Amino acid sequence: MDNFHSESPIYAQLIERIYRQIMRNEMKAGDKLLSVREMAIQAGVNPNTIQRTYRELEQQGIVETKRGQGTFITEDEKKLSELRETLKDKYVSTFLKDMSEMGFTDVEILLGLKGYLSITGEKGENEHD
Repeated sequence: MDNFHSESPIYAQLIERIYRQIMRNEMKAGDKLLSVREMAIQAGVNPNTIQRTYRELEQQGIVETKRGQGTFITEDEKKLSELRETLKDKYVSTFLKDMSEMGFTDVEILLGLKGYLSITGEKGENEHD
């Protein structure tokens, strides 16, 4: 069973989770997602929530449903690359907005990032904590 927060709908949180799995290469182009029933059991949610999650992802072009076979991550690398850029922009924008609201200037934010990256060492692609 998963823990969900009340700030956004469960289906939206599941979409974000799938996005992150794709970005971390835990799920790759062409991989099959769990069936609606299996995912609902694993997540501890109603199957209708999973159906909505998969439907939203399909409308975005992130997954494809093949009748009688299941739901798969798209093999459209361009679409997955666009998703990666969109998520990067979203998180950078949120970070900058939060820092700005706390009173940090652009220069302070930039210096803070440079300092942080020099201490932690800039990580290469696909390396995460």
